[in-house]
Amino acid sequence: MARCQVDYAGRLTAHLPMATRVLMIKADGSVLVHSDGGSYKPLNWMSPPCSLREGKTQDGQVEWTVTSKGDDTLRILIEEILSDSSHDLGIDPGLQKDGVEKHLQELLAEHPATLGPALTLVRREFPTAIGPVDLMCRDADGLSVAVEIKRRGDIDGVEQLTRYLELLNRDPLLAPVRGIFAAQEIKPQARVLATDRGIACAVVDYDALRGLDDPTHRLF
Repeated sequence: MARCQVDYAGRLTAHLPMATRVLMIKADGSVLVHSDGGSYKPLNWMSPPCSLREGKTQDGQVEWTVTSKGDDTLRILIEEILSDSSHDLGIDPGLQKDGVEKHLQELLAEHPATLGPALTLVRREFPTAIGPVDLMCRDADGLSVAVEIKRRGDIDGVEQLTRYLELLNRDPLLAPVRGIFAAQEIKPQARVLATDRGIACAVVDYDALRGLDDPTHRLF
């Protein structure tokens, strides 16, 4: 933590006047300048690969010069260091997310009937020329059903499923293929678009699918 002035020169120029800020130098070489505001975003930064050189100005003030591979520079003029500490964080195991689309896909593949009566799984990641369909299923009448799965369902997801359906319905061995758009939450605009295109919407209860309760769903 230090009172400092920061100047960036590169694709554009930026100036931070003298103030108290948090300077962070990470093991990957990145340098970040934070303030109390702005949430998690730094005021300015330099991403690796970059080099940091400590020197002094003609007035004897400490100045850090951070240079990127593309010769962008971040000059940090330090008036006073208020706190200086170093910590080894060790090996980062990475972020482990719960409830992401992959987990939803796995759970719905195990319980396809929660999306519709007597629905059975044919294959996960069913290949097409424009990408894999999350689930390919069959209904009680033996007809093909393509399922697109999102955590939060928006218009883009409906458009994606529409493209899959257009392609799948060209295959005489699969046609007719109907679609189900499944998500933990579906935005109203996406629901309207799906309904207009004959696509069913399924709001999925993730906790119920994990076995915390009886698997339930709502089809609209």
